[in-house]
Amino acid sequence: MISLLQRVQQARVEVAGEVVGAIGAGLLVLVCAERGDTEAEADRLLAKLLKLRIFSDAAGKMNQSVQDIAGGLLLVSQFTLAADTTGGNRPSFTQAAAPDEGRRLYDYLVSQARNAHPYVATGQFAADMQVHLVNDGPVTIPLRMAPMA
Repeated sequence: MISLLQRVQQARVEVAGEVVGAIGAGLLVLVCAERGDTEAEADRLLAKLLKLRIFSDAAGKMNQSVQDIAGGLLLVSQFTLAADTTGGNRPSFTQAAAPDEGRRLYDYLVSQARNAHPYVATGQFAADMQVHLVNDGPVTIPLRMAPMA
């Protein structure tokens, strides 16, 4: 699984002009399931998201997790994270999971996140979404959870 997380002061996702998910301070996470990914990669990604210490403590050091600050998680599906741009000017998305499998793994990640963390919002799978955010820092971190061998 590929993800791009952004530490935010606030973020929201709109579909057709309506807000479908919003958080205050926390993490906006763009997520893409790749071919061969399983629930194990989703579980490892969630564990990392919840424990990653990228929020400032009282001394101003990045030493707190989203759990420590009781922040929100906004999980947004984005298959374009799997883009391969090495062969010309038009990206290829062949490494992205098939839509049905991508939806299944995204839904699994969201379900597990809601079981593990009290503040979880989402975008809408396969929708034309507008994502609004106030990046905090800015702090933007790519994460890739490769299938276990």
